[in-house]
Amino acid sequence: MSTEESIGERLRSARLARRLSLRGVAQQLGVSASLISQVETGKTRPSVATLYALASHLDVSLDELLGLGAVERPGGAATPVSSSVQRSSDNPVIEMENGVRWERLAMQPGGAADPVLVSYAPGASSSIEGKLMQHRGQEYGYVLEGTITLQLEFDTFELHPGDSFHFDSERPHIVSNRGDVEAKGVWFIVGRGSAGSVLGAHEAGQAQRSSESGTDALHRSIGA
Repeated sequence: MSTEESIGERLRSARLARRLSLRGVAQQLGVSASLISQVETGKTRPSVATLYALASHLDVSLDELLGLGAVERPGGAATPVSSSVQRSSDNPVIEMENGVRWERLAMQPGGAADPVLVSYAPGASSSIEGKLMQHRGQEYGYVLEGTITLQLEFDTFELHPGDSFHFDSERPHIVSNRGDVEAKGVWFIVGRGSAGSVLGAHEAGQAQRSSESGTDALHRSIGA
């Protein structure tokens, strides 16, 4: 089974466990039911924005998406798999639409931060549709290679190797690579939810509705 199929199956299982329909989730997130179906069956890779929205709405953590479970300890207690050192060849990877790649770095399972090595191919963007995204938490980043373009509401910044950033993730934002070489950086997303989850389902619905209204207003203002 491919990575896309595995992630899609986990999203589908989470949706069914919550007794949510494709149409209902699609309506809540403002996307088509066919797109969610294609993601669940591994026929298409989601954009960063779509993956965030689905994981948030279904209350699925990054480790759960990657299938990183727990091991059984003596006495029957299940403990998350953990190691102080993680080799690059062991980095769990999520390949997303339009040339965006996430590699989950070493972390304490269930911790407050998601450390990710991100790669953006030339022309890649966190949202294929060009819509700005919002979610709970704080984002920190450090650019390693290439040039990253970060748009925060009405402000746009070009970030080069050695540059760093921080912002409240509830601010409408989009990340892209407008250059002609691959761009890489290390991102830390902090405080996206308890027990490593992106958001609780109820909070995700509220955040998504806020995102849609706020982003639409912003797009009307800037003529996007």
